[in-house]
Amino acid sequence: MSPVPSAPGDAPARKIIVTIDGPAGAGKSTIARHLARRFGLLNLETGAMYRAFALKALRSGLPLDQVSDLEQLAAETAIRLEPGEQENRVLLDDEDVTGLIRNQTVTDAASRVSIYPAIRAWMVRLQQQMGSGGGVVMEGRDIGTVVFPRAEVKIFLDAAPEVRGMRRFDQLGPEPAHQPDEVIRDLRIRDERDRNRADSPLKAAPDAILLDTTSLTLEQTLKAAEDIVAAHLAQLSAR
Repeated sequence: MSPVPSAPGDAPARKIIVTIDGPAGAGKSTIARHLARRFGLLNLETGAMYRAFALKALRSGLPLDQVSDLEQLAAETAIRLEPGEQENRVLLDDEDVTGLIRNQTVTDAASRVSIYPAIRAWMVRLQQQMGSGGGVVMEGRDIGTVVFPRAEVKIFLDAAPEVRGMRRFDQLGPEPAHQPDEVIRDLRIRDERDRNRADSPLKAAPDAILLDTTSLTLEQTLKAAEDIVAAHLAQLSAR
């Protein structure tokens, strides 16, 4: 489904905040990218920000289990996101690292550094600063409950674990390293961990709109998410 160019009536979206929460494999990143293009929003990529910090930690040679050292590194780190043609530009201490943070080594490191409450708290403050003026869409697991609890539009994206697992399996390519049942099992384990962790557990905000995509195609999901944002904009225009 190709992005729909922003129309003059979409202008108010530049001041709203849209949050998209949900479990792994729900399609949050795809929806966030689409809504950012459709409504002229900045996509605040949580994953890209953690990867940028992980890249700096790897470059510094710091052990990824030394939280005090990581905290000190965070205090000396600046991360910015800027909208680009197809994706955001990720700037780490003013260096464009967009093409350096997508490999598996950095991804694995990001998963390790993101477990520390002190690092997560620092990242949340940074994300809140970046989104303070509005005009952003952000996806994750605690965005509507912790990062932007007063966001105007909150979507909780979900689907049955079996469906999410098969979607993730299909993304792995023609020769996946794991079988579908393994992918589904791993998702269930991650769901359990995310929903029951002490720090910012995965849950829908009380005012979030549940979008269950179990029986929806990608195009239907994109359209449903668009309609949610457009309905809010229509309410703003009617005031």
